[in-house]
Amino acid sequence: MLERRQERVSKQLGEILVDGAFVTKEQVETALEKSKRESKKLGQVLVEQNLISQETLATILSFQLNIPIIDLRQFNVEPEALALVPDQMAIEHSILPLSVDRDTLTVAMDSPENLQLIDSLAAMTKKRIKPVIPLNVDIREAINTHYRLTSHIEEEIGQAVRDVKPRAVSEPLIAPETISQAPVVRAVEMILTQAVKDRASDIHLEPQSDKLRVRYRIDGILHDAVSLPLGVHAAFLSRIKVMANMNIAERRRPQDGQFSTTIGGRHVDFRVATIEGDHGELLTLRVLDKSLSFLKLSEVGMSSDNVEVTERLLRSPFGMILISGPTGSGKTTTLYAALHQLDAQERNIMTVEDPIEYRFDNVSQIQVNRQVGITFAAGLRAIMRLDPDIILVGEIRDAETANTAIQAALTGHLVLTSIHGNDAVGAILRLMDLGIEPFLLTSAVVATVSQRLVRKVCPYCQSVRSASSAEVVAYQQEIGEARNDFYYGRGCNFCSHTGYLGRTAVYEVLPMTEKIRRLVMHGSPAADLKAQAVEDGMVAMRHHGMLKARDGVTTPLEVMRNVFTIG
Repeated sequence: MLERRQERVSKQLGEILVDGAFVTKEQVETALEKSKRESKKLGQVLVEQNLISQETLATILSFQLNIPIIDLRQFNVEPEALALVPDQMAIEHSILPLSVDRDTLTVAMDSPENLQLIDSLAAMTKKRIKPVIPLNVDIREAINTHYRLTSHIEEEIGQAVRDVKPRAVSEPLIAPETISQAPVVRAVEMILTQAVKDRASDIHLEPQSDKLRVRYRIDGILHDAVSLPLGVHAAFLSRIKVMANMNIAERRRPQDGQFSTTIGGRHVDFRVATIEGDHGELLTLRVLDKSLSFLKLSEVGMSSDNVEVTERLLRSPFGMILISGPTGSGKTTTLYAALHQLDAQERNIMTVEDPIEYRFDNVSQIQVNRQVGITFAAGLRAIMRLDPDIILVGEIRDAETANTAIQAALTGHLVLTSIHGNDAVGAILRLMDLGIEPFLLTSAVVATVSQRLVRKVCPYCQSVRSASSAEVVAYQQEIGEARNDFYYGRGCNFCSHTGYLGRTAVYEVLPMTEKIRRLVMHGSPAADLKAQAVEDGMVAMRHHGMLKARDGVTTPLEVMRNVFTIG
């Protein structure tokens, strides 16, 4: 019955599209055959083939079925509505309950022609179902946004803490048999799953005097995820330590570990670090989603000019390219993007990393292991005897690693590495602080690249509005033109009402020109080096950031917050 109705709807949809000259009769017939063969709806196939847009499909279905359309970007979903439909059912049938008005439940549906599903919803919720068609937004994305697994964690925790009382910091950890209790296992899994769905880069478990605070770092900003009874802290801590192959009995010393799991069909790595605090051990997990790893230089935020310069530098047969920036500024992502550009078939590429965050085909990657004496410097010395062409050193942290990397660059190897520094000039000065002589530095380094991350304006709720006076002044000083209006996010369900969704990098690329080399050799101050770099064509990070604000990618305020601390 359902199949016949869907087939009838598809045929009517095809006729409307042909009559409206959206597609040809032949295209509809071909799409119908594919829809039957792959058990897909006609509209879905036409959208996948780029014959019609999702907006066109929604508009025509609304006309055909006499069902209203709704823009989910602007709609505030009611928690009372979500509570009426289990998340598993919403995911399975691609439905999102939106609001409750007395005896009526409004539901966004991918298949509003499915009367059987509507009847089942009505029977389950004891409400009259009012279907609507979502516009502009993939309903599965909306479901993932609104059904937060953390809302169910307290139910699981209720079982876990029934017989577990809050412990003092001096008391031993919870018994090992408690670690494998189903509620604890499920609750930890929910926290990890929700973090991946929310695009979190880090998860913080912070015991306080009366609760366990769980926070996610999303787009560089920490957000409270859930607050749990302090009594579950020991069980949570031990469960994660077991997963990361860490010592559950050791609480006084800091520990590191890592583990991998699959969440929503995506392979995700977690790096774990702990340290004892005044209310118990603090635990932080770094989330490494491998599905987001392999970006090109053109996709990490570089301007087309900087991409061209960097690709030219990567063709150097030897020398060092330094990526600088603070912790969490995306240096590793840029290094991996550069590595992704290189030919691993004809050249021997080797890396020394701590830890290996993402694995590459045809690249030999070595993990730092200080327990057996493999440090960055020792690993670098070892692989130089293995005939490498290109070497990636995860980070220069000390003088020994810096000297070894410089020697590698001077002896015919292309070395890619990162270092902590405020800007591209600061990376040069940082190497000198580590004891590298200017004549060695200018001979080995071919370029330094510096970067920061800024949040992107949410595309779902962006609109033009007036900037603050401070933003107007900062933009005018940097770009040299007066402008009062910029794109800002109003705040919607998809950006958690922050106005920002995702991040991009702003860069400055400083090739080591002859004039820069002479200034370095003469010990010139940073201001002179930077002035010469700009004269040679370098676009400073703050300028690059304001160009992105001009284009609506980010806001002047976000650039000021992340970049203008640099002098």
